Amino acid sequence: MRAARILLPAVLFSVCAIARAEDIAPFTTDGCSDFPDGTTSQKTLWRDCCVMHDKAYWAGGTYAERLAADNELERCVAAAGEPVIGGIMRVGVRVGGAPYWPTPFRWGYGWPGMRGYQALTVEEREQASLRLAEYEATEAIRTARADQLPDSASTPSR
Repeated sequence: MRAARILLPAVLFSVCAIARAEDIAPFTTDGCSDFPDGTTSQKTLWRDCCVMHDKAYWAGGTYAERLAADNELERCVAAAGEPVIGGIMRVGVRVGGAPYWPTPFRWGYGWPGMRGYQALTVEEREQASLRLAEYEATEAIRTARADQLPDSASTPSR
């Protein structure tokens, strides 16, 4: 009986340690998805707005968090000088970004399966923060390397 009192808590602890939240995938972005990243003359004018929006969509969360992310996308694009485009984009993400669509850009796309409007646990928020930090570090290295290339390396030869 004494062995059972010692063994049972050890087994329960092991099961609890294994039964943790599913892992979030590394952060990915395609910019503005199926929408242009900018104008014909400024090809990436609002791309940063879309990447910021993708970070929120990748992690997912509550309905209120999604609404805030969509409002911020519209505000950001408007601040880039394109308020009409910002409004159009907001309508598009409200319709096409729901968590119940089987798309690679739906709300909560970083998690396996469809989570709906589920609040992230503390552990999930920490996990998402670590993944975003990994992405930011990788982007900083990529940008630094691109900045070191000679101008002739960045232009295609004819």
